[in-house]
Amino acid sequence: MSNRTTVTEFLLLGFSGVRELQILHFVVFLVIYLAALMANLLIITVVALEHRLHTPMYFFLMNLSILDLSSISVTIPKSMANSIMNTRSISYPGCVTQVFLFVVFIAADLALLTIMAYDRYVAICQPLHYERVMNQRACVQMAASAWITGIVYSALHTGNTFRLPFCQSNVINQFFCEIPQLLKLACSDSYLSEVGLLAFSVFLSFNCFVFIIVSYVQIFKTVLRIPSEQGRHRAFSTCLPHLTVVSLFLSTGFFAYLKPASSSASDLDLMMGVLYSLLPPVMNPIIYSMRNKEIKAALKKLIV
Repeated sequence: MSNRTTVTEFLLLGFSGVRELQILHFVVFLVIYLAALMANLLIITVVALEHRLHTPMYFFLMNLSILDLSSISVTIPKSMANSIMNTRSISYPGCVTQVFLFVVFIAADLALLTIMAYDRYVAICQPLHYERVMNQRACVQMAASAWITGIVYSALHTGNTFRLPFCQSNVINQFFCEIPQLLKLACSDSYLSEVGLLAFSVFLSFNCFVFIIVSYVQIFKTVLRIPSEQGRHRAFSTCLPHLTVVSLFLSTGFFAYLKPASSSASDLDLMMGVLYSLLPPVMNPIIYSMRNKEIKAALKKLIV
């Protein structure tokens, strides 16, 4: 293919060419998707309906569930449809849309996790200033800034990626459209600007990671100075779920994007794609509900 205009569709990486395994893939992904859908919708519903959960921490958690639900809805349904229809194709506009939406939700996710770390820092290290700093207006502005950051960041990356001429192939070595895999299809040297942008993105992500770590160092120092064991336990119980979610999100994301690139399809590429795109949306609501007594009590009240 000599230039971008000749590309009308891309071929995604299939999990198997065997029909029985394609059906198995459809069933497994359907179960994962329904589990993520139900878990995140429960969190959203509980936080929206339970008055006691109308606090900054749970407001941000509800936004996180919306982002997780949205991100998994961008990748799984198309993969399931391809498996059941025994095809690998995705249209050019469909690929653009998938890249744009997935990057919006992932970037906003990271921004929101950073904001949630700041919320925990203020709540534990500066409790007397918490209501003033984390007032309703400030929380709405912070959440809106996370969404706007994701949209602007994604528009920049998506536009920069799809302006490139694709002359290598139209086969994407992943089960969804992904920028690093698309760059492998670009003509020689034409993708360097996007590689530079990706490197800058890694730098920004690392800064978010450092901010979160520094926040938690200060939090743990403060918590360890709390005289009562019950007070320490309560403080840790509000922080550990968030720290676990951040670790899961960043570890899978960094490994997926920083591992050595290969020109051919590999099981590792596919596995890492599954881990960083599917695992956080499924596990986040479970992690928060398991470690949080208020969420568990509200869920029990809603169900019973």
